[in-house]
Amino acid sequence: MRIGHLSTFYHTAVLLMSDPRSGERLGARPQWRLFGTGPAIVEALGQGELDMAYIGLPPAIIGIASGVAIKCVAGGHIEGTVIAGAGGAVAYPEAAGAEEVLGQFRGRTIGVPGKGSIHDVILSELLHRTGLGAEISVRNFKWSDNILEAFVHGEVAAAIGTPALAVALKRFAGGRVLYPPNQLWPGNPSYGIVATASYIEQNAPLIKRFLMEHEAVAQRLREKPTEAAEEIAAFVGTVDAEFVAETLSLSPRYCAQLSQQYVSTTMGFVTALKRLGYIEREPLLAEIFEPGIIAQAHPPGDHY
Repeated sequence: MRIGHLSTFYHTAVLLMSDPRSGERLGARPQWRLFGTGPAIVEALGQGELDMAYIGLPPAIIGIASGVAIKCVAGGHIEGTVIAGAGGAVAYPEAAGAEEVLGQFRGRTIGVPGKGSIHDVILSELLHRTGLGAEISVRNFKWSDNILEAFVHGEVAAAIGTPALAVALKRFAGGRVLYPPNQLWPGNPSYGIVATASYIEQNAPLIKRFLMEHEAVAQRLREKPTEAAEEIAAFVGTVDAEFVAETLSLSPRYCAQLSQQYVSTTMGFVTALKRLGYIEREPLLAEIFEPGIIAQAHPPGDHY
């Protein structure tokens, strides 16, 4: 079981990696591989280097549209994109909406993770919707962690990315959240679990066991965030428990289920990706999702 993941420490991957008994319960030893962005993970999946991965849905959709044989088998988290900037910048609720928040950066640059990442697509859609695309520059970063450094050096005036990035800007650069994740694109699927079509066909029982582990950790993130934050901080080693806890509280909606909202907002991304020119065709719902395994691994309903 070769699993790709990002440096996003509040994904269930971190707690699964930190648990020495996880492989024992699975009956398989996961081989974890770190990537800087979702598009890089899609490339590795397409080249047969991975079996499964934690990934934002837009890069997965871009891959599917171009012929990469992968499907989303479970959810994980929704509303995981945040706008952050300087402490003195205009922020919600002082600003009535995203257009006013973004409008203050006319003639300046906003930093965002790699082209095709979920954060990049959300920013592109906001700039399109508000008509600000010609007035605001966008700089994509191969590694999300480099956005903080660029902000400190004045290379970008604001950042759109994970809740952890927003908390980092607040702690290390005197920044603050300018627009919260639950207002930015309500219900957007910040990440899910994808697997190659061949792996789904050949290893459905193993995937089911993994998704049960995945949901058990998601439950801990929902119900015992302080305990989870301490364990994550101890494993990662570069952030403290208070930092992790603040990140979890900023965007607390975790679940493995493929809920109706999760699926419908994903299909909204498909439309946006086509309009923005990221894909030439719109994959059908059945091309993107394989809901049968999570239906066996998770009781009816969801916890988002």
